[in-house]
Amino acid sequence: MTSRECAIVTGASSGIGAATVRALADNGYDVIACARRMDRLDALAAENNAITAHHLDITDQKSVDQLVSDLADRKVSVLINCAGGAFDAASVLDSDPAVWSRTYELNVVGTVRMVKAFTPAMQKHGHGHIVIISSTAGHVAYENGGSYVAAKHAETSLARTLRLELNGLPIRVTEIAPGMVKTDEFAVQRFDGDTQRAAKVYEGVTRPLVAEDVAEAIRWSVMLPSHFNVDSLTIRPLAQAAQHKVYRQPL
Repeated sequence: MTSRECAIVTGASSGIGAATVRALADNGYDVIACARRMDRLDALAAENNAITAHHLDITDQKSVDQLVSDLADRKVSVLINCAGGAFDAASVLDSDPAVWSRTYELNVVGTVRMVKAFTPAMQKHGHGHIVIISSTAGHVAYENGGSYVAAKHAETSLARTLRLELNGLPIRVTEIAPGMVKTDEFAVQRFDGDTQRAAKVYEGVTRPLVAEDVAEAIRWSVMLPSHFNVDSLTIRPLAQAAQHKVYRQPL
């Protein structure tokens, strides 16, 4: 970077998003931390003068448009799409189509809104980097959670398609696909607040990845030289050899 760059991080109120905001702010970026929960964003912004809190609901086009308007005079060169989530662990036959719609709207359509909103600005000032946080669920399917698996497959395809369509422009497109990551909210949200069920996901795993691990992968990919594009990066804890194979004893 020749000067402080402006990075937008969605889903910044917790987990991977919040950790990414901190990592980029600590490494020379002015960061726009975006989410719906302003109390959490304000607390995050209080940690570092390089962080600015901004309300954003990526499922609402008017909210996205307002962000674009508010940042019209800023040089946004990095867009980190962290906002997303899983809302059930049901089989396809037992699932609720409304959950599929909600999951797709947040994980996929919301990301499309943000890409459409800020790619033109990157084209205008001559460089940019779009990072999409997908999941290993976007590469390999598993049972009981088809809504999330399908949405993450769509996000993976979005990153691949966007990279092809932007070829010839100085805009990098990176997909980061984490495996098992232990955060405060993801599994609890998926299991509708059942903390015991959520804890079983990580049971016996000595060191699952944490939000800061994923944030470091994001920071690394973003801060590489501009000719160096990380197309797709899969990261897992040592204990997770594959989606279906997890070592649940001390390592």
